Amino acid sequence: MRYSPISRFRGTFLGAFLGESLASGGKIQFQSYLDLGRMAVPGTQSLIALGRLDLDDWIGRQQQESLHLVPDDDISIKIIIATLPVALFFHENPIKLRQNLLDMLKIWENDPVVRDGTLAVGYAIALAVTEKLDPLTLIPQIISFIGETPTSIPKKLLRVQSLLEQGAGLSRAQAEFVREEKLSNTISMSFYCFLSTLEDFRLAVLQATHNSNSKVQDATRLSSQATGVITGALSGAYNSIGGIPISWQVLLLQRNSSAWGLTSFSQMLELADALVAVWSGIYNFALHPSKLTEEGSEVGLLSVYAAPRVIRSR
Repeated sequence: MRYSPISRFRGTFLGAFLGESLASGGKIQFQSYLDLGRMAVPGTQSLIALGRLDLDDWIGRQQQESLHLVPDDDISIKIIIATLPVALFFHENPIKLRQNLLDMLKIWENDPVVRDGTLAVGYAIALAVTEKLDPLTLIPQIISFIGETPTSIPKKLLRVQSLLEQGAGLSRAQAEFVREEKLSNTISMSFYCFLSTLEDFRLAVLQATHNSNSKVQDATRLSSQATGVITGALSGAYNSIGGIPISWQVLLLQRNSSAWGLTSFSQMLELADALVAVWSGIYNFALHPSKLTEEGSEVGLLSVYAAPRVIRSR
């Protein structure tokens, strides 16, 4: 493999966080306007604790964190971000991936645009983690994965592909997709920023958060930050944490301030590591000594390693 799963899981989390945190001009702001990623943390913790998707447990954790599950102005994008850990956890099985993403969406109202956006982002991340993402065929694959739908997302994604084939620049894409704050436009713009700079995480998120017109930027603040977080997650999954600028990583580690409702930035990376451990079948008996004990053995020294699909908890 080009990159390990752990580096791609970390890249997805860190990429989403940076995409949300970057202000126009590339400066990291440590206080997020929307706090989008906070929605993903309880779901990640639930998957780690249970090794499967449990909607009741997930809802309970959300309520403990006093996170709102009712629709509001920015809930659509928060829903998509909340499903990121599910996309990572079930990335190797498209059937389970689709089913679990759709199950998660039952928590909220059945908005077909949110559904299609969730499936599009989740499937792209799954292809990136499994190293099956081909930029030439990605959009047709996504449209097939979405299936029959009344929304405009497939049509707009085909327009993204057309712009990419024509070599259209950022300003032209913005003129087409940033005119109004629609989720379908945000999804389309995110895929344009990602695919137009496939191997360059830094440029992808800078494009996603850039707007030379300050008045337009203020009017589309939600759209810009939403585009940034989705672009960051997609590019982070594809380029892994190794593709994220070291200077940005060092700055975050040095500051180590709270992130996504966690007490420190380091905890976000530890959360990604734990999600990989549960997914892959690695068990730490120091954390769960009751699972396997033998008289006279030093449980703290025990660890079990298994290849994916050999020993699994779900």
